[in-house]
Amino acid sequence: MGEYFISAIDNIRSHKMRSMLTMLGIIIGIASIIAISSTIMGTNEQIKQNLVGAGNNTVTVQLSRGDYAVNPEYESIPEAVPVIDDATIASIRAIPEVAGAAVFTVRSLYEGVFHGPDSLSQSSVYGVDNEYFRVYGYRLRAGRTFTARDIKELRNVCILDRAASKDLFQGASPIGQTVLIKKVPFVVIGELAEPSSFAPKVTTLEEYFTYNQSSGGGKLFLPAHCWPEIFGYDEPQSVVARAVATDEMTEAGKQIAKILNGRFTGDAGDVKYRSEDMLKKAKELQELSQSTNRQLLLVASISLLVGGIGVMNIMLVSVTERTGEIGLKKALGATARTVSVQFLTEAGVLTCIGGIIGVLCGVGLAYAISRFSGAPIAISGFIIALSVVFSFAVGLFFGAFPAVKAAKLDPIEALRSL
Repeated sequence: MGEYFISAIDNIRSHKMRSMLTMLGIIIGIASIIAISSTIMGTNEQIKQNLVGAGNNTVTVQLSRGDYAVNPEYESIPEAVPVIDDATIASIRAIPEVAGAAVFTVRSLYEGVFHGPDSLSQSSVYGVDNEYFRVYGYRLRAGRTFTARDIKELRNVCILDRAASKDLFQGASPIGQTVLIKKVPFVVIGELAEPSSFAPKVTTLEEYFTYNQSSGGGKLFLPAHCWPEIFGYDEPQSVVARAVATDEMTEAGKQIAKILNGRFTGDAGDVKYRSEDMLKKAKELQELSQSTNRQLLLVASISLLVGGIGVMNIMLVSVTERTGEIGLKKALGATARTVSVQFLTEAGVLTCIGGIIGVLCGVGLAYAISRFSGAPIAISGFIIALSVVFSFAVGLFFGAFPAVKAAKLDPIEALRSL
């Protein structure tokens, strides 16, 4: 086989310009496929990160009626819904797909949080414990989290996120200051940094409404014991869990909801715990662009078809030019199989070299597109290897007819061309 390969390289080198022009269609086709597939995979990964966060892997399970979370401020809660006790949360943490879990309550407030003349026009108030911060991946920017003494003495303390701190304190340190939450004073003991610097890349109006449907305002975190003081009564709790991997988020949410719903003490009607399947949302967004992506790949594949036809054409020319050589080889004992393998190898090597050059051009084109348009990319080693193998296969397929024609030449007739 090595002899056939060396012969193919020698023949390509002896016709450099013709070989390069022949490979051009393959190069363009492979480069287009690499660039398009890299952009598609990068965009899909960006969509996934925009919805599930930058490796945060957290899934929230809330009490819902239909597709909407139950709001106790406007609707009653069935008596069959029990409090999430320590045994329940222990069962949740024992789920194989769950790396950690915490219980919390949350309410949205409008014009309900003040510090002197400054206020938050929109905010979210959470009733949590320290486990919530660990599960969600928050880290302190300043101050401290809740202590056992805070809990024991039922202190009115709170922790702000960065957005709430900026709006209420205009960049000054909030630690030790007092804020009013529904006219109840709370001492700020800590300020949180965001779990990561990640922010969704929004390029269309549809993406804006998708990624910002639950965003806005700042967040304030209170010890769970403070909740009844502000809102007058206990409320149904929710669970936030960190999955062991992004792809396990859906299963983790399902298992948590199953445990919580299985502990109802009676008929809760249409109210039940439900997890928000962000991976499903990501897949739905990805599927919106699949039709366009397939069309782009089809157009790129046409270049490969054109390149393959060019290879077949040039190989037919080569058979005609080397008729005498073929006749001489057959006269010296070369079999039809030997002749056909020689030409097939030459066609395969020609397109394989074109595929390698196309891969290099495609990777460069992908990075150029990302730099000038801001589109995310993801280079796949599997796609690169598949492209090279596919380009070789294109050479074999389109080189088959010229190889068969060369193998069928009559040696006596072929020798007459010498």
